Parts: sequence; C-alpha cells; structure tokens
Amino acid sequence: MALESLCWLRQWLREEHRSRKLILFIVFVALLLDNMLMTVVVPIIPNYLYQLDKPEPAQNISSSGSFQNIVSLYDNSVKSSSSNSSLSTGPSPSPDPGPVQGNASDCPLSRSSLVNENVKVGLLFASKATVQLITNPFIGPLTNRIGYQIPIFAGFCIMFLSTIMFAFSSSYALLFLARSLQGVGSSCSSVAGMGMLASVYTDDEERGHAIGIALGGLAMGVLVGPPFGSVLYEFVGKTAPFLILAFLALFDGALQLFVLQPTKVEPESQTGTPLLTLMKDPYIIIAAGAICFGNMGIAMLEPTLPIWMMETMCAHKWQLGVAFLPASISYLIGTNIFGTMAHRMGRWLCALIGMVLVGVSVLCVPFARNIYGLILPNFGVGFAIGMVDSSMMPIMGYLVDLRHVSVYGSVYAIADVAFCMGFALGPSIGGSIAENIGFPWLMTIIGLVDILFAPLCMFLRSPPGSEEKIAILMDSNCQMKTRTYSTQDRHQSQDLDLDQDQDYDDEDYD
Repeated sequence: MALESLCWLRQWLREEHRSRKLILFIVFVALLLDNMLMTVVVPIIPNYLYQLDKPEPAQNISSSGSFQNIVSLYDNSVKSSSSNSSLSTGPSPSPDPGPVQGNASDCPLSRSSLVNENVKVGLLFASKATVQLITNPFIGPLTNRIGYQIPIFAGFCIMFLSTIMFAFSSSYALLFLARSLQGVGSSCSSVAGMGMLASVYTDDEERGHAIGIALGGLAMGVLVGPPFGSVLYEFVGKTAPFLILAFLALFDGALQLFVLQPTKVEPESQTGTPLLTLMKDPYIIIAAGAICFGNMGIAMLEPTLPIWMMETMCAHKWQLGVAFLPASISYLIGTNIFGTMAHRMGRWLCALIGMVLVGVSVLCVPFARNIYGLILPNFGVGFAIGMVDSSMMPIMGYLVDLRHVSVYGSVYAIADVAFCMGFALGPSIGGSIAENIGFPWLMTIIGLVDILFAPLCMFLRSPPGSEEKIAILMDSNCQMKTRTYSTQDRHQSQDLDLDQDQDYDDEDYD
C-alpha cells in the first residue's frame, strides 16, 4: 500500500503542469543555498581572519590603579590608562581622538593590520568566482550532452562538501579551499538550473517571470546570508551557520532525487550553437557586460565595506552583516517587480536605468558616517542590481532563440561567467585599490564605470534576427498560449463532467 502511494505521488508530481513548478522550486532552493553560503561568510571571514592574525593583546594588569596598554586606531602612540592617571609614550604626546562610535571591544587594535586584511579577504572571496569562471565553459556544453539533471545534482553534492569544510576549517588555506570548491558546485547548479528553466518555459514572458522567481531565491540567499551569519557567529560560533546550511542542502538533494531522477541521461534533442560563436555575438556580450559590471558594485562592497566599517565606525560584529540587509531586501523587491514589468517596459530600458542607479548609489556609500547612513545607498544598490539581473537573464535566452539554436546551456554559462567575473574581479581588485588609495576612491571608480556602461544597453532595444527565426519564435509563442488556453478549457470541462456525474449520482440515490 505504501509503495503504491509512493508511485502515485511520484506520477502526480511529474505531470507537466506540476513538474514545471517543482523544477522552478528546485532551482529556487539551489540558488538560495548557493548564495546563502556565498554571503554568510561576508561578516564572518574578515573578523575571523583578523582574530587569527592579530597580535596578542598587551597584558592587562588593571586590578586597582594598574595600567592597560591600548594601541590607538587613529595614531601610532601607545596609551596607558588607569583609574587615577593617564600617560602617553612616544616621541610626542598625541591628542585624544575623542569618543569612537561602537563598543571599544569591537575596535581593531591596529589600523595597519586591519588594512592588510583587505587583500587576504578579497582574494579569498574572489576564489569562488574565479574557479566558477574557469568551470563554466565546460559545464555549459556538458549540459547539452547529458542534460541538466546530473549537473544540478552534482552541484548539490559539491556544495554540501564545501559547507562542511567551512564549518570545521580553522586556517586560511582550508577556508580558501572550501571557497574554491564552492565555485565548482555553484557553476553546476546555476548553469544547469537556468538552462532547465529556459527549456521548460519557452514563452518569453513566462520565462521572464520564472527566472524572476528563481532570482528571488538568489535574492533571499543574499538577504538572509549576512545577518544570519553575523548573528549566529557572535552568539553561537563560526560552525553553527554552516551546519544549518548543510542540513538545508540535504533537503534540496533529496527533492532532486525524488523529482528529477538525476540517474537518467536526457541530452538535448538538437545540437546547440558553439560557445565561441555565442561569445562573438555583440548583443550577448552587451547583456553579459551589464550583468558583470552591475554585480561588480556589490562584489566590491562585500570584502571592503566590513573592514571600512571596523576602521571608521568601530562597528559591532552583528552590524557587519546587517549593513547589507537593505541591499538584500531591495534586490528581492527588484527581481520580483521587474521579472514581469521589464518585459512590458522594455528590458533594455530597465537595465539602462538599473546601471545608472547602481553607479549613483555606490558613489553615495562613502558619505555614510554610521550604519544608519548606509541604509539608503545600499538599498539603491540592491534594487538597481535586481533591475539589471531580472532584465538581462531572460534576454540571454531570448537572444539565443532569436539569433541562434534554442539550446540554453552555453548561453547561461556565458551569463554565469559574466556574473562570476564581477565577483572575481570585484573583491580581488577592490581589496588592492582600497588598500592603496582608499575605500572612497574605490567606490568612485566602480560607480563611474557603471554609469558609463549604461548607454550600451540601448543596443538591446531591438536586436536583429533572421526572418526564419523570428517566424519560428512567434509561432512557438502562439502555440504555447494556445496550449495554455486549451489546458485551462480541458480542466474546466473535467470539472463540469465531475459536477454532472455528481448530479447523476444524487438522482440515482434519490
């Protein structure tokens, strides 16, 4: 009986109209976990590495009238204080810098050692995107040969292993390895997931809506990750957030086994356009560039903003993650609103406005003097990136339909490469720039780059395609809408038949 019920449930789940929604849910959860793991380390790693690398604090003998040595963040003097006297050693007395916002226990002991963390943290954050960048060109064509089920399940397995490594790693080398391994799993999940959605949602408007929902999973991961990691890190410990993510990854893997059956190889029915041919398409390059430079703004903020906050605000540990909360909430709002609206207003216009808004918001970040001053700029950054991503991800699939063969693994590998270039170049270059010329100049540079790139989105207003491809695309859209209407009519007729049967049964009973 139980076996029959299980078989009936699997058959019910694999019906076409339910299967599409379940596939969308699986991709949503996969992107959620990937981006939670990517962002949960943002408030943890800078502080954790600083705690590993910082020198031992000076001996505290402050019982009664004793002295405590504190290295000032703002000057190189060593201040000795007691309850009765205050002396300063050094070549000349230094004035007291005054009260510093935040808790003194959260203030770094040395500004030089803190600034040096920029490069290490930037390289560690960039390692995931760099490995993902290298892996994507292989995953895209692979999905054309073996289908999407096996790569997305392999991505889950690798993600689970990376999460466990993060939980129990206690050295920079192991953390670097875990972050790099995550890049392989993320490449499998994102490329196969987006390709799977594009293949089951063939109507352009439906596809945009579905991809907007899937990007909502990415937004939820970005939204929950930093505050989730910072709060658990401060009050429970480094291991706790990663163990919870590992448990959620097991749930996603079980769902994939039940619905997708990744042991079955289902290659695409037609040969896709070669990857190099797609990379030479100027319209695909413009769309990929918008994804890259749009996301580079937040990618540069992730490793450098917590350190800048520690340096200028003496921010608490939990504040390092909560500072990203406005960007995460607004990204979630932006992807849900413009997943559908971008199709109506023009995806090129939505992306153009988003790129300008990213640049302006990033330029405003260095003017903040406390965590409250970061709310509006970070909100603008997240909302604008949501506009860009929810416009450009569907347009990548549309460009393939319009100008190439409708096989989507390779084009979403290019989209993921663009996304990864932003998150690879952003932290690695951003950390070095912040160390050498300062955080404000870093924000100025990336803000101007985004604003200058925005006008290129006008070329995506009406990209050319062959008449044959346009006719096929219009015909397939009409067939999809006709099939949707006929499915609705069939369900209505089935409901009517059930009502009639019920009436006949009532008459027989009477």
